[in-house]
Amino acid sequence: MKKAPLAFLMLVAFAASAVHAQSTPSDDSSSAGSGGWNGSGELGFASSRGNSRSENLNAKLGLTQENELWKNNFFLNGLRSRGEVTVVDSNGNTLNRFSTTANRYDGGASVGYKLDPRSYIVGAARYEHDDFGANRWQGTVSLGYGYIALKNRRTELSFELGPGYKRYRPADELQDVGGVTVPVRQASVGEGVARGLVNYKYRLTDNTAFEDTLLAEAGSKNKYYQNDAGLSVSMTKKMALKLGFQVRYNSDTQPGTKSTDTLTTTNLVYNF
Repeated sequence: MKKAPLAFLMLVAFAASAVHAQSTPSDDSSSAGSGGWNGSGELGFASSRGNSRSENLNAKLGLTQENELWKNNFFLNGLRSRGEVTVVDSNGNTLNRFSTTANRYDGGASVGYKLDPRSYIVGAARYEHDDFGANRWQGTVSLGYGYIALKNRRTELSFELGPGYKRYRPADELQDVGGVTVPVRQASVGEGVARGLVNYKYRLTDNTAFEDTLLAEAGSKNKYYQNDAGLSVSMTKKMALKLGFQVRYNSDTQPGTKSTDTLTTTNLVYNF
């Protein structure tokens, strides 16, 4: 847990450099007022299936910037739930208790400097903490190349690829000590990884849009993949409803822990 504040301070500093980038002069009059920045916040109900099964609340915050020189991104997400769980006490009695069943938060930022209208150099950082996941925490930094393959009024497709470094601590391992099952803290692990990101956006109608983002952080010891798909329907210029589906895969898990988690969300979105 001591590593979490440090990781978030690094992310804030990383994001601050992205915000500073908007002060760079640009001839694009359409982004003159905001430096090309826009954002959205989400809040809603979620149903998760995998290492945890619960009904819960989730919140998301995202900021993006794109102009002639920069393509930047910053995000914060949180998921927490409490629900009924079945436990067995020391006397062998089965009890139902109300307990935390999901507790996860993550944040990240990327700063992209454009070489031309389509290609850019990108530095990225991401940190995640999950009390019920395959890894208790994981953090990744990377430097790579990005390419905007397609961008028009209706469709956008971009790719990012490059080397990075990942450090993580696997979830506690349950061991039998004197006839009692106790959690044993695992040592943190570090390794080089290849980071890849594919982002696709498609506007079906004037008020309906689909977005899919695939993230891969693959190393020799651990491979992590995450796909986020979302369908949003605008009610007003600022407000929208969004249905999201997330799949997360971790190749290295402790016995009794699943490699794949899914998360389904129905959120109210505010765009700014």
